[in-house]
Amino acid sequence: MEILGYIGALLMGLTLGLIGGGGSILTVPILVYLFSIDTVLATAYSLFIVGLTSLIGSFSHISQGNVHWRTAFVFGVPSIISVYLTRFYLVPFIPTQIFQVGDFVMSKSLLILMFFALLMVFASYTMIRENKSCKEKTVGEIKYNYPLILIEGLVVGTITGLVGAGGGFLIIPALVLLAKLPMKKAVGTSLVIIAMKSLIGFTGDLKGKEHIDWQFLAYFSVVAILGILIGSLLSKKVEDEKLKPAFGYFVLIMGIYIITKELFFQHT
Repeated sequence: MEILGYIGALLMGLTLGLIGGGGSILTVPILVYLFSIDTVLATAYSLFIVGLTSLIGSFSHISQGNVHWRTAFVFGVPSIISVYLTRFYLVPFIPTQIFQVGDFVMSKSLLILMFFALLMVFASYTMIRENKSCKEKTVGEIKYNYPLILIEGLVVGTITGLVGAGGGFLIIPALVLLAKLPMKKAVGTSLVIIAMKSLIGFTGDLKGKEHIDWQFLAYFSVVAILGILIGSLLSKKVEDEKLKPAFGYFVLIMGIYIITKELFFQHT
C-alpha cells in the first residue's frame, strides 16, 4: 500500500502544478487509507506537506510576477491566525468520542473525515461547473471588499485547520471575485497564502507531546514536490479547463467513497 501511497503523493503534486489548486484535498485520504495514519495526525501531516509543496510551487509564480503581495497579506493574515488557533485550541478540544447511538460511534476521527468528505463533494462541484467569472480577464485597479475578504480568510483558515486541506478551491474564486485579481495572479497568490497558513498552522500541533515522523514527512514531501514541478512544466502545454472537470469527478467519487465507507462499513 505504501507504493500506492507515494504514487498518490506524486499525483497530488502533479495536480497542484497542473491546475493550481484542488490537489491538496487528496492528501488526507492518501495518508489515512494508504498509509494507515490516524485521521487527526493525518490532518497535521497534510498541513506540513501541502504548505511545503505550495511554497515550492509558488517560486515559479513569484519569478513570473504572478503574486499580488498586498492581497496575499490582506487575505493571508486572518487565514493564518484562524488556522493556528484551530489547530492549537479547537482540534484538541473536540472529545475523542462525541456520541454513540447503538453500535454507531461518532468519534473525533470520524467527524473530521465526514466533514472532509463533504468538503470534497463541494470542491468537486466548484471544479466541475464552468465558472465564467473565474476565467482569465484583464482588470484595472484592484479594489478590496475588506469585510468579505476578512470573513472569507477566517472561514478558509478554520476549514484548513480542521481538515488539513489547502483550500485553493475556495481561495482562488475568492481572490477573483472579491479582490478582482486576474486568474493567473489568483493562482500564484493562492499558493503563497496556502504555503504561509498551512506551515504556520502546522506549528499549532507542535506542543511537545505528539510524535511526528519527520523522515516520513520528508519522503512524502519530496515526492509531492517532484509532482508539482512536473505539473508546472506540463501546465504550459495542457489546458486546465479540460483537466479540472475530470479531476472534479474523481474528487466527487472519492468523497462519496469516504462517506459510504466510514458510515456503513467502518466495522467491517
